[in-house]
Amino acid sequence: MTMRGILLASAAALTAVSGARAADAVVVAEPEPMEYVRVCDVYGAGFYYIPGTETCLRVGGYLRYDIGVGDRPSYGAGYGGLNDINDKMGDGLNDTYYKRARAAIQLDARSETELGTLRAYMHLNFDWDSRIVGRADGETTGGDSFAGGTTAKMNHAYIELGGFRVGKTDSMFTTLVNNLYAGDVIADDMLGGYGPWDTHQISYTYTGANGFSAAVALEEGTEDYTLDDYIPHVVVGAAYTQGWGGVSGVVGYDSVYEEWAGKVRLDVKATETINLWVMAGYGSDDNVTRSWYKTWGGNWAVWGGGSAKLNEKATFNLQASYFENEDVTVAANVAYELVPGLKITPEVTYFSAHTDDKVKIDDGVGGFLRFQRNF
Repeated sequence: MTMRGILLASAAALTAVSGARAADAVVVAEPEPMEYVRVCDVYGAGFYYIPGTETCLRVGGYLRYDIGVGDRPSYGAGYGGLNDINDKMGDGLNDTYYKRARAAIQLDARSETELGTLRAYMHLNFDWDSRIVGRADGETTGGDSFAGGTTAKMNHAYIELGGFRVGKTDSMFTTLVNNLYAGDVIADDMLGGYGPWDTHQISYTYTGANGFSAAVALEEGTEDYTLDDYIPHVVVGAAYTQGWGGVSGVVGYDSVYEEWAGKVRLDVKATETINLWVMAGYGSDDNVTRSWYKTWGGNWAVWGGGSAKLNEKATFNLQASYFENEDVTVAANVAYELVPGLKITPEVTYFSAHTDDKVKIDDGVGGFLRFQRNF
């Protein structure tokens, strides 16, 4: 067979194979129509429908950078949560900047049911702190100084249905009358503050149409105030809010130490740009000087403050407190929104700390500078 014959025979064979495979060709299905993300405006800005469901989700959070200088309390729960790096030994080793970088993530999922709104909420914080450590023997030389690693904390993780809530969150004794924070200053809870924070909670909140709300909560407490039997801590309270401001009150019972505490608060919208508030607290100390709900020194305490909008970008905030044991705190700042979503807040603070027997421990002036980008 000649070369020409071989080539013709090969071509014929390839044609036959191609024809046989053509009958079995794979048909590509038409692509499904793309389902675009739908905006869910029922619960406010930022929510969207999870594709294929009727559940609305909001993904948010913030990035924050704090810089602190000067004096700060050597004990207590306050001053931006950075009290762990204070010069507690008095040896001068910690007289430097103290800083924190935080990344916060928030997820909020909601949907409507025949029993009301079903909600799941979580808030996680990831922090990198300054930690300045001196020698255990108190010497002024040879101390170690280092930056701490990343720490993670679950601030909130709870489920709500209608007005019922179960999960981990902040104590209702703190949030019911303050809407989370007493004022808009960074050093909000210096020297013991106005109530506890992290706890397991089972609660119910009734919200009326006329601005009235009432709530009851069963809580577990933390650390020395964690339940040691089946009797929970109990919180009850109510609030009334109108265009002029509002009034609120709350009472808490510590079942571990069998102590109680209460607070009342008045908020007034003085003008379109000025808001003022005052709060008073009282608690028993028959079995322990400070309980789960009475976190201040002495039986009674007063707080007050306000905010004034200086212009479209800047707001001045002031807060002060005085406890029966003669603890004094004052904090003032200007929150400046440089561009939408980025706020810069310089703050100045003063404190005078005492024991519960009114013996002076320390006092001083400090400062804070916060950069925060919300999203």
